[in-house]
Amino acid sequence: MVSVGQVKLKMEAYDNETDVCLSADSSIKHYYLPIMYGIIFLGGFTGNLMAIITYVVKLRPWKSGSIIMVNLAVTDLLYTLSLPFLVNFYITRNWVLGEFMCRFLRFCFHLNLYGSILFLTCLSVFRYVVVVHPLRAAQVQRASWGVSACLAIWTISLLEIGPMLSMITTQKNGNTTDCLDFASNDPMRVWWYAWLLSVLGFLLPLVVVCWCYTRISGALGKSLSASRPSRVRAHRLTVMILAVFVMCFLPYHILRQLRVGSLRSNVTSCLQKKIINDAYTISRPLAGLNTFFNLALFTLAGDKFQQAFYSLISRTKPTIRKVAVIC
Repeated sequence: MVSVGQVKLKMEAYDNETDVCLSADSSIKHYYLPIMYGIIFLGGFTGNLMAIITYVVKLRPWKSGSIIMVNLAVTDLLYTLSLPFLVNFYITRNWVLGEFMCRFLRFCFHLNLYGSILFLTCLSVFRYVVVVHPLRAAQVQRASWGVSACLAIWTISLLEIGPMLSMITTQKNGNTTDCLDFASNDPMRVWWYAWLLSVLGFLLPLVVVCWCYTRISGALGKSLSASRPSRVRAHRLTVMILAVFVMCFLPYHILRQLRVGSLRSNVTSCLQKKIINDAYTISRPLAGLNTFFNLALFTLAGDKFQQAFYSLISRTKPTIRKVAVIC
């Protein structure tokens, strides 16, 4: 006969094993995450705020490219403003702001993620038109095109991420509360939505960016004016955007799908679940590092931004060379 006490001990052992399988390594959650999010906040907040001020004060009127860059900086700035709350959560190991704020902060991360993906994709398409179809360059550089594109991107991003607000929850762990990330919620609810976001929100834009890159590279390879500064910047800008997709966004989406899949699977071992969760947790701040890469894009947008920025911080007005700038 098995006593009631033995049954309770077995149940407690099972619960402890389940917690170990599903939770990330404590050093990753309580040291790596707050350090990374703190770095992203300090660099991303300062850099994007200065970029917005530079565009507003020194670079008006705006063309379509400038409008897209400003909106990209706004999405990054809104994301960085949510990071101090997450830093406090991972340091104290207790979420005290309630379920609404938990949902809102996770929503901010994904709004920045998929908003940035769409803004970068739009920027690649505009660069493609300017380089491959130069006769249409004047048309796509109009401010009205930039405003229309940004309004469409904000609308699509909100529609994409809206359902997530009903999926994010908090979880009680004894005397503490955990604000669950998206992929750690009910796998039966988030599985289909995670795939939808990965395919439509990431893979499709990635295909568009790769296509634009190949067409721009092909056009520059055949052009006698490929060495012109404006065309060189257009190529470097597209390479930078592609690097952001591969280095920041790709690992996160792969590991997120593995994380959700491991939670749904009954055959995935405890060790495999833990390794997947640890890797997924590491990838989350890497996705947020796109804010740093985005700052580098401003310097590739043309000499005018660099000189305007130097003029802003030095409060002087250096002579700006007249160069062809793709905006």
